[in-house]
Amino acid sequence: MLVFSRTKGFRHASIPDGVAAVQALGAAHGFAVEATEDATAFTDQSLGRFAAVVFMSTTGDVLDSAQQEAFQRYIRAGHGYVGVHSATDTEYDWPWYGQLVGAYFKRHPAVQEAKLDVRDRTHLATKCLPATWTRRDEWYDFRAAPPADATILLTIDEKSYSGGTMGDVHPMSWAHNFDGGRAFYTELGHTNESYKDQLYLDHLAGGILWAIGR
Repeated sequence: MLVFSRTKGFRHASIPDGVAAVQALGAAHGFAVEATEDATAFTDQSLGRFAAVVFMSTTGDVLDSAQQEAFQRYIRAGHGYVGVHSATDTEYDWPWYGQLVGAYFKRHPAVQEAKLDVRDRTHLATKCLPATWTRRDEWYDFRAAPPADATILLTIDEKSYSGGTMGDVHPMSWAHNFDGGRAFYTELGHTNESYKDQLYLDHLAGGILWAIGR
């Protein structure tokens, strides 16, 4: 597993905790983890060593055109992608990436408590969760909903917090098969506290294990 956390826009203070959490999940679930902010890792030879790549709260334009092409070949070869939180605030000018991650960030209100509804009780990333999950985080609105072929795993109840504008079905986590590979995204993970929350860690672990084909 490669954890990539380069930022060219806003930088989340929780990134080090997120990277450490994935390393701990790897130790618990039997996968090795390497972490980098160096985009030169995106070559055919380097990427070929990994079952999946985690974009850990990346922001902005983090890959050049050659690195983008290598990552496309990597996904098309059947590998996995995991996007965490601001992975949707990344590579706005690269339509293929937008399709891979499933949506682009639009806006967010202040960090606050809200209720999440588990829409799929069978997926590895959500079968570990209660049917209604109350937690504190930063809640994104997206520019558009994920693609129709994506499995929506979590939605947020906009009546449970202030500032949501996407309506009755407001996705927060989803998974889909895309261009030969597997892509999982969770909006959760803005706060440092997320990476000490066992339910969140179980959710993230499930998404990773699904993305690598466990």
